[in-house]
Amino acid sequence: MKNRYEGIFWGTILVSSLMILIGFALDGPASILRGMIRIVTMQDLLITDYVLIGGVGAALVNSGLLMMISICIIKFSGDPYNGFTIAEMGLMAGFAMFGKNLFNTWPIILGTWLYAKYQKEPFSKHASVALLATALSPLVSYMALGSIHASLPLGIAVGLVVGFILPPLSAYTYRIQNGMNLYNMGFACGLFAMMVVPILTAFGDKPTTALYWEDYQGGIFMVLLSLACASFILFGSFGTDMPAKTVWSRYWIILSDTTGRAPSDYLRMFGAGPVLVNIGVNGIIGMLYILLVGGQLNGPTVGGIFTIMGFSAFGKNAFNIIPVMLGVYLGAYGMHYTPDYPALQLAGLFGTCLAPISGHFGWPYGILAGFIHSALVLQTGGPVAGLNLYNNGFSGGLIAIVLYPTITAIARHRRPHLQEHDYYELFEASEPADVNQWGLREKWTLAFLKRLFRRDEQVVRQLLRTAAMEVGQEAKAAGHAVEPVEEPADPFGE
Repeated sequence: MKNRYEGIFWGTILVSSLMILIGFALDGPASILRGMIRIVTMQDLLITDYVLIGGVGAALVNSGLLMMISICIIKFSGDPYNGFTIAEMGLMAGFAMFGKNLFNTWPIILGTWLYAKYQKEPFSKHASVALLATALSPLVSYMALGSIHASLPLGIAVGLVVGFILPPLSAYTYRIQNGMNLYNMGFACGLFAMMVVPILTAFGDKPTTALYWEDYQGGIFMVLLSLACASFILFGSFGTDMPAKTVWSRYWIILSDTTGRAPSDYLRMFGAGPVLVNIGVNGIIGMLYILLVGGQLNGPTVGGIFTIMGFSAFGKNAFNIIPVMLGVYLGAYGMHYTPDYPALQLAGLFGTCLAPISGHFGWPYGILAGFIHSALVLQTGGPVAGLNLYNNGFSGGLIAIVLYPTITAIARHRRPHLQEHDYYELFEASEPADVNQWGLREKWTLAFLKRLFRRDEQVVRQLLRTAAMEVGQEAKAAGHAVEPVEEPADPFGE
């Protein structure tokens, strides 16, 4: 079947090529080469800012190249494109600004390829996991360059083991978080790193967190991000086959009628136009947050903004990320820190992995999740010794596991049903999604009928129940099986 979103490949190639060209425009080839050498020879323990290590040009070139390689892996493995593909590209481009490079990612990807061969499954089923598992790229660099036992073969071997183990582990951790943490792989990698660090310590190694942080305000990044976000909004509004009015109508549905709980493939649910607008708006929100707290636009924070933009196709929107950011902001003062503390700047951006809690239970719980996250994320980096780039995802997983059953049992009594096929379907299809699996069809139908009949919700629900019973009774009397009625993705018919 022809993939409906083949344009994702060429769009990603265009964006990554522009990043590389901008990098060369900002720094000369000789300077970029020196910067790239410094980048690939760093241990890359969290936090290692490639802008500080190699310069703005080298950081952008590294990010562009890694994004280009990632989309090629997705394409040539045969993995269909969907909203999660965009999330992966944002994630890979973002962390290529501080931790992932052209050396330390390949052993992990190869390890996942070997796992697919071992399971006699197509690599396309695991290509996405292979890219996400590069969260442990610092472990490869450390074992190759920083350990007391450091050697290139050892680093490669460790990367192969990581890539081999992460696919089954990530599938399990996804279930226990119930879709409330968008950075599932961060939680899986955090658990793995918590086992690795004591083993390394037992053999005399002492990996520890790092802090290479560029302090300048990053005016060039503010200009580039502003132009990029404006371009996404304009192209989403006028550059797709969807009228601008429909684009913004569906964007409003993303804001008001979706929770963001994984899996929430906005691309399959709403189309390209609203997703591009969502990407641009969320990128502006991320940038404004850093500027408002007095932070720096450098490698790690720009990486966080790239990640928010990527996950704007897979669960994040303005209504469910702002409460989490506000919670992190308030938590900083509660701990006698300020929000411009480097780790808390990143917590404000990457803590939006908890957006589904805000979207599903309401904004007060989003603030609560962000508040807890601001404290917990400062402590979870120690046990993993900076080896897990997705440390906020690790912290977010712990919070999701605790908050979800607590809020459900005590406060809200809203329990979404998670089915195993939800996870795997994302990587095996590109056709428009059946929105019923996200619990939206009933909500949209209720809204439509309320608008049509101007009745209160109880009356509309009774209408639906009565109609369903009558149809079922007639079908049963006629000896027919009741088949689900196909409905348009947008019942408002904009």
